[in-house]
Amino acid sequence: MAVPVAESDTNYGRTMESVALDRLDRRLVHALKVDGRASFARIGAVLGVSDQTVARRYARLRSSGGLRVVGVPEWYGMEQWFFRLRSTPDAAAPIADALARRTDTYWVHLVSGGSEVLCSTRPDTRASRDALLLGKLPRTPRITDFTAYQLLRGYEPDPTLFVHRLGDGLDPAEVDALRQPAPTEPPPTSPDDADRAILAVLGRDGRAGHAELARAAGCSESTARRRLDTLRSTGQVRFDIDLVNNLIDVDTTAMLFLSVLPSELFAAAEQLIRQAPVNFAAAVTGPNNLIASVSCPSARALFEYLGGPIGRLPGVTGYETAPSVRVLKRHGQLDADPRR
Repeated sequence: MAVPVAESDTNYGRTMESVALDRLDRRLVHALKVDGRASFARIGAVLGVSDQTVARRYARLRSSGGLRVVGVPEWYGMEQWFFRLRSTPDAAAPIADALARRTDTYWVHLVSGGSEVLCSTRPDTRASRDALLLGKLPRTPRITDFTAYQLLRGYEPDPTLFVHRLGDGLDPAEVDALRQPAPTEPPPTSPDDADRAILAVLGRDGRAGHAELARAAGCSESTARRRLDTLRSTGQVRFDIDLVNNLIDVDTTAMLFLSVLPSELFAAAEQLIRQAPVNFAAAVTGPNNLIASVSCPSARALFEYLGGPIGRLPGVTGYETAPSVRVLKRHGQLDADPRR
């Protein structure tokens, strides 16, 4: 069933044009979730349509502001931190806005009715980490509580589960036809300047062509292609999609902070990431040792999820829920107008 989106609908910094997803659109979105850089010809072969049809559908969704493919850097030695900030009621929104405008933040959410800010950062040096963790944040006026969580291990859901979010999509065999080989371990070095230039372009547009990547890196197209292939095969970049929630009937997104018995942490994390509402999960340091981002069709559905699958996870001794009110930054991209 097509889901209409109003002209004024906005999310993740993009002003939505009126658009609706039919079955082919949903299957295309699912295909891009599996491999964001798969060629239109390869996607078309799986979907049973021409590459021109796939290209036309993708261009429509991207130009509407509803869909974006992004490259997510994950090179060796990169730290990932999550910060949970509480402030006086009048300060949370300005603090979130200021954090979103920093170049060293990656995600920024206003949560818990606008009284808390969640943000993440991916510093590639200790100096950049300490500038935020030890410098800027502790000295920010009107922050009443500050908790830092270092990501120890991240968990991504298998793309076959995305069909539950879409309501329609690819079957397991079609997912396998598009699935990329599992990457090897990243080399024990950071990317050089040319690779970082390529990663920066992919962070804005995960489907950027080799010519654009070559211009950014100052190399030939064949070299840019080879560099990208190496970055992918060694796990230094993966591809994901930004999809406006309204297109897939998601009304409620929240962060969960779970406390799990250490002896059950591995089992709980493995079970959690196989649950359909989960976007991402991570084992972390801090007062809670497992966190997750979840999306549900409604607050009632979130309630049923918390009382059902979450309650049945092994070793869970307690949890906190922080519903998202506004996304100011996602995958390093700033909302064009964070006040919306």
